[in-house]
Amino acid sequence: MALETLKNVKEIGGYPLRDVDDTDVPTPTTKEEWDEFDKKNPIWIDHESGRIMFRIQSAPVKEVGVNGCQVDTLIEAAKLILEGLDDKLPCSDNNEAIRCLSSALYWLKQRTIDREQRGVEGTYQP
Repeated sequence: MALETLKNVKEIGGYPLRDVDDTDVPTPTTKEEWDEFDKKNPIWIDHESGRIMFRIQSAPVKEVGVNGCQVDTLIEAAKLILEGLDDKLPCSDNNEAIRCLSSALYWLKQRTIDREQRGVEGTYQP
Protein backbone atom coordinates (compact mmCIF):
# COMPACT_ATOMS: atom_id res chain seq x y z
CA MET A 1 0.00 0.00 0.00
CA ALA A 2 2.83 2.44 0.81
CA LEU A 3 4.30 2.59 -2.69
CA GLU A 4 0.82 2.93 -4.19
CA THR A 5 0.86 6.45 -2.73
CA LEU A 6 3.59 7.30 -5.25
CA LYS A 7 1.67 6.05 -8.33
CA ASN A 8 1.01 9.58 -9.65
CA VAL A 9 4.28 11.13 -8.45
CA LYS A 10 6.52 12.02 -11.39
CA GLU A 11 9.50 13.45 -9.49
CA ILE A 12 10.98 13.67 -6.01
CA GLY A 13 13.51 16.32 -5.07
CA GLY A 14 13.78 17.43 -8.67
CA TYR A 15 14.68 13.95 -9.89
CA PRO A 16 12.37 11.91 -12.12
CA LEU A 17 10.78 8.95 -10.38
CA ARG A 18 11.44 6.07 -12.77
CA ASP A 19 9.37 2.92 -12.79
CA VAL A 20 11.33 -0.21 -13.63
CA ASP A 21 8.46 -1.18 -15.94
CA ASP A 22 8.53 2.10 -17.94
CA THR A 23 8.61 1.28 -21.63
CA ASP A 24 10.08 4.69 -22.55
CA VAL A 25 13.29 4.05 -20.63
CA PRO A 26 16.23 3.54 -22.99
CA THR A 27 18.32 0.44 -22.51
CA PRO A 28 21.97 1.38 -22.02
CA THR A 29 24.31 -1.12 -23.66
CA THR A 30 27.56 -0.40 -21.81
CA LYS A 31 28.47 0.16 -18.17
CA GLU A 32 29.44 3.75 -19.01
CA GLU A 33 26.08 4.44 -20.67
CA TRP A 34 24.26 2.87 -17.72
CA ASP A 35 26.26 4.93 -15.18
CA GLU A 36 25.48 8.15 -17.05
CA PHE A 37 21.77 7.29 -17.33
CA ASP A 38 21.66 6.24 -13.66
CA LYS A 39 23.25 9.53 -12.53
CA LYS A 40 20.41 11.43 -14.21
CA ASN A 41 17.78 9.01 -12.88
CA PRO A 42 18.78 8.15 -9.29
CA ILE A 43 15.31 7.07 -8.08
CA TRP A 44 13.68 3.87 -9.26
CA ILE A 45 10.46 2.29 -8.10
CA ASP A 46 9.32 -1.29 -8.58
CA HIS A 47 5.65 -1.56 -7.64
CA GLU A 48 5.57 -5.30 -8.26
CA SER A 49 8.25 -6.08 -5.68
CA GLY A 50 7.45 -3.13 -3.40
CA ARG A 51 10.86 -1.51 -3.74
CA ILE A 52 12.11 2.01 -4.12
CA MET A 53 15.81 2.43 -4.91
CA PHE A 54 17.96 5.53 -4.54
CA ARG A 55 21.40 6.27 -5.94
CA ILE A 56 23.02 8.54 -3.34
CA GLN A 57 25.45 11.34 -4.21
CA SER A 58 28.93 9.86 -3.72
CA ALA A 59 30.95 13.00 -3.02
CA PRO A 60 30.59 16.81 -3.04
CA VAL A 61 28.90 18.08 -6.20
CA LYS A 62 31.63 20.66 -6.87
CA GLU A 63 34.20 17.87 -6.90
CA VAL A 64 32.43 15.10 -8.87
CA GLY A 65 29.28 16.68 -10.33
CA VAL A 66 25.78 15.41 -9.64
CA ASN A 67 25.83 11.62 -9.56
CA GLY A 68 22.93 10.84 -7.23
CA CYS A 69 20.40 12.34 -4.88
CA GLN A 70 20.91 13.82 -1.42
CA VAL A 71 19.48 12.60 1.89
CA ASP A 72 16.78 15.27 1.73
CA THR A 73 15.38 13.45 -1.32
CA LEU A 74 14.93 10.30 0.78
CA ILE A 75 13.20 12.34 3.49
CA GLU A 76 10.93 13.93 0.89
CA ALA A 77 10.04 10.46 -0.44
CA ALA A 78 9.18 9.25 3.07
CA LYS A 79 7.05 12.36 3.61
CA LEU A 80 5.18 11.82 0.33
CA ILE A 81 4.49 8.20 1.26
CA LEU A 82 3.22 9.18 4.72
CA GLU A 83 1.03 11.92 3.25
CA GLY A 84 -0.47 9.38 0.86
CA LEU A 85 -1.08 6.91 3.65
CA ASP A 86 -2.58 9.64 5.82
CA ASP A 87 -5.01 10.51 3.02
CA LYS A 88 -6.28 6.91 3.18
CA LEU A 89 -5.93 6.26 6.92
CA PRO A 90 -5.66 9.62 8.71
CA CYS A 91 -4.34 9.76 12.25
CA SER A 92 -2.54 12.21 14.52
CA ASP A 93 0.60 10.03 14.59
CA ASN A 94 0.94 10.33 10.81
CA ASN A 95 0.50 14.09 11.09
CA GLU A 96 3.22 14.33 13.71
CA ALA A 97 5.60 12.21 11.61
CA ILE A 98 4.85 14.40 8.56
CA ARG A 99 5.48 17.53 10.65
CA CYS A 100 8.83 16.14 11.83
CA LEU A 101 9.89 15.24 8.29
CA SER A 102 8.89 18.74 7.14
CA SER A 103 11.02 20.15 9.95
CA ALA A 104 13.98 17.99 8.90
CA LEU A 105 13.65 19.28 5.32
CA TYR A 106 13.47 22.87 6.60
CA TRP A 107 16.68 22.49 8.64
CA LEU A 108 18.54 20.83 5.79
CA LYS A 109 17.51 23.75 3.55
CA GLN A 110 18.78 26.19 6.19
CA ARG A 111 22.08 24.29 6.28
CA THR A 112 22.35 24.59 2.49
CA ILE A 113 21.60 28.33 2.61
CA ASP A 114 24.26 28.82 5.28
CA ARG A 115 26.83 26.79 3.32
CA GLU A 116 26.03 28.71 0.12
CA GLN A 117 26.48 32.03 1.92
CA ARG A 118 29.85 30.87 3.25
CA GLY A 119 30.91 29.57 -0.20
CA VAL A 120 31.45 25.98 0.99
CA GLU A 121 28.32 24.28 -0.40
CA GLY A 122 29.22 21.27 -2.54
CA THR A 123 32.61 20.77 -0.83
CA TYR A 124 34.01 18.80 2.12
CA GLN A 125 34.71 22.05 3.99
CA PRO A 126 32.74 22.43 7.25
